[in-house]
Amino acid sequence: MSTPTNQIDLPRTSHPAAPPPPPDPKLVRRAVRILAIVGIVVVVLVVVRLVGRYTAERHLEVVAQGDQAAQVVVVRPKVSAAVEQLVLPANVQAFVEAPIYARTDGYLKKWYFDIGAHVKAGDLLAEIESPEGDLQLAQARADLKAVQANAELAGRTAERWEALLKKNAVSQQETDQALSDLSAKQAAADASAANVRRLEQLQDYEKVYAPFDGVVTARDTDVGALIAAASSPKPLFHVAAVDKLRVYAAVPEVAAAAVKNGADVTLTLDQFPNRVFHGKIARDSGAIDPATRTLNVEVDIDNAAGELLPGSYGFLHIGIPARQAPLILPSNTLIFRTQGLQAAVVRDGHAVLVPIKIGHDFGDTVEVTSGVTAQDQVILDPPDSIADGTPVEMAPAK
Repeated sequence: MSTPTNQIDLPRTSHPAAPPPPPDPKLVRRAVRILAIVGIVVVVLVVVRLVGRYTAERHLEVVAQGDQAAQVVVVRPKVSAAVEQLVLPANVQAFVEAPIYARTDGYLKKWYFDIGAHVKAGDLLAEIESPEGDLQLAQARADLKAVQANAELAGRTAERWEALLKKNAVSQQETDQALSDLSAKQAAADASAANVRRLEQLQDYEKVYAPFDGVVTARDTDVGALIAAASSPKPLFHVAAVDKLRVYAAVPEVAAAAVKNGADVTLTLDQFPNRVFHGKIARDSGAIDPATRTLNVEVDIDNAAGELLPGSYGFLHIGIPARQAPLILPSNTLIFRTQGLQAAVVRDGHAVLVPIKIGHDFGDTVEVTSGVTAQDQVILDPPDSIADGTPVEMAPAK
């Protein structure tokens, strides 16, 4: 058995540990960049999530509001012109129109012009056959010759008596009687001559003439018809002068003072939808009709071409100075309720009902004198359920 060797433990000398090597600067910079990128990515993700949530909430809010708000179409009031157009119903009449009567009895022998014919003054329209009138004229002429012969004899007799009176061969009384007989016979002759002229005039009336240039608008007789001028007169023709026409319209009392004679006006008719006829106010009645509270005015319009027909119905447009510059709204913006006349105006996304007052009513449009301004947005065709504060949304323009 081996004897352990005695080993002597010598004291160990302690040496300090070596310091770790310094980090590599490149690695440090790389780690910093990585950490910065990770931090930026995290921040971006958080911001994107927050923005997405906010956007979704706003979208839901807008959708909810849109579901509650009614879509409406709006219009702005228009400022009317400085001159108002007063549009009035008007009647077109011939400048001169007359029924043509017969002045003698008989039967219609012949007529020469029918309806629509243009005639000149003095044109022969018709002839009347009056045998009784002709016989009366012949008798009157015979009677005239007889009384004229008696008057001539009485004249010669009176001359003789005056000559004898100068010789004192006859008395003054006998001479006066002869002179008186002469005067009576001359008066009878004058009366008979007047009767002949009357019957000759009636004979002239057997021919019916046009009194003025115009158009035959009616013929109310025919060949062989009985003409009873004295007992039951009936017009044979109607003649109208149409080269110039009279147009009559009734101006409301409120505008009567603004209507002046000589003012230019225009006339429109349904049968000429794209035509405007010009004329001037020729005269007015000078008084307000108490039954209608209107002023009757007459406008003369040239019709040389004969396009306009008497008896037509049209619309007279008269320009009158505006008292102010009122606003014009379409009629389908008005709301009629127990509160009075109203209009719905859009303000801050809500409908506001405002009371309004109107002036002239032009049919499709009305004149608004108070309640709205030119900058207001007025709702067209407002629903019956609309009320103050109703959310509205303006429909996109088409």
